[in-house]
Amino acid sequence: MTTFRPKYITFDCHGTLINFQMAEAARDLYGERLAEPAMQKFIRNFAAYRLDEIMGDWKPYADVVYNSLERSCKANGVSFKDEDARMVYERVPTWGPHADVPAGLAKVAKEIPLVILSNAMDDQIPSNVAKLGAPFHAVYTAQQANAYKPRFQAFEYMFDMLGCGPEDILHCSSSFRYDLMSAHDLGIKNKVWVNRGHEPANPFYGYTEIADISGLPGVVGL
Repeated sequence: MTTFRPKYITFDCHGTLINFQMAEAARDLYGERLAEPAMQKFIRNFAAYRLDEIMGDWKPYADVVYNSLERSCKANGVSFKDEDARMVYERVPTWGPHADVPAGLAKVAKEIPLVILSNAMDDQIPSNVAKLGAPFHAVYTAQQANAYKPRFQAFEYMFDMLGCGPEDILHCSSSFRYDLMSAHDLGIKNKVWVNRGHEPANPFYGYTEIADISGLPGVVGL
């Protein structure tokens, strides 16, 4: 079997490469006020509302965090404070990579240009990317695309900026809902699912599964 060698490997950043600690932030804020079953429900609600908040027109990510946290508090009978949302938002650029990421990325980056497509703000993402331990050809954000993933507009912006099409890339993500479903619908045939435990497997969408980024070099024959 011939190994596909893409022009670019494109990545989701937060969750796939960066250890995205929204659940931990929520626990720090509300863990003492909620019993464990209620805390788990809050975390599920917070994740669901964040996705819901980005499905329409673009707005700053601070608003996404604020609205989704406020809605989660309302749904769970917890008092909400403006400073809670600000604390969560300000933590995002402080988060670093999963332990497997730097070595895996560095090996691949020697042979294939790496690209990030992130639901991030321009002033936050550089701090996260600097912690990844590998050079990136380009980093594109939802702010630049004026749309968040899973909206197609975000991916189309990346294609336009790279001057390539869906057939030219390998897209790598830990999320079906944010990335791999849209990638499938847009004709990105070469996809990698990093099984971080965020979502269950869904073979319909056609991907290579790896446990972490240490498995990525093998996918592209390195």
